[in-house]
Amino acid sequence: MKGSKGKMHGTRRKLKKDGDVSPNDFLKEFENGEKVQINIEPSSHGGMPHPRFQGQIAEVEGKKGASYRVKLAEGGKKKILNVNPEHLKRIENED
Repeated sequence: MKGSKGKMHGTRRKLKKDGDVSPNDFLKEFENGEKVQINIEPSSHGGMPHPRFQGQIAEVEGKKGASYRVKLAEGGKKKILNVNPEHLKRIENED
């Protein structure tokens, strides 16, 4: 059986850097129940979710240390991820 190449294998385009990161990105605050998009910041490896979650919509469930617990559904299953705030993007309401 061929060995795994790791979780970063095949992510050259997915984790390409678009712009600079400001210190405010690391200090973002989110409320429980708020909808966020997982938008991986490639320059920060701490609290980075698996690249398969890139672009998915999740709901903030709570805070755990400096990171946030986010809940999402993938493949008919509920997943809970611990993600640092620089990898999350707030979704504005369309009301």
